[in-house]
Amino acid sequence: MSGQPRKRRLEVEDAGDVTVVNFVDKKILEEQSIQTIGDQLFELVDGEGRKKLVLNFSNVEYLSSAALGKIIALNNRVKKAGGKLALCKIRPDIKDVFVITKLDKIIKIVDDEQTAIQSVS
Repeated sequence: MSGQPRKRRLEVEDAGDVTVVNFVDKKILEEQSIQTIGDQLFELVDGEGRKKLVLNFSNVEYLSSAALGKIIALNNRVKKAGGKLALCKIRPDIKDVFVITKLDKIIKIVDDEQTAIQSVS
């Protein structure tokens, strides 16, 4: 890979045919970080052909609206690829944002990782 190495913002694990993504950063606020996270998430779907994704937010304390935009875009890409996306372990204050913006109606949100994995399998 050429160019400057980018910090990995995600930890990716496989649970069978489901890809579980954990966020490294506690605060997802800076535009550069959000861009990198978006690129890495999109690469999982577009580059690696992963169609069943679970985003685990257990480490995330703050999330900007720009980050929400990346999650919406990811959901659209996953659906277009014929896959499924679920979010889990979201702090109540962040989950409120998903509810207020009605994103919880578009994207599956569950409490624990195992339920999320089952929901996309």
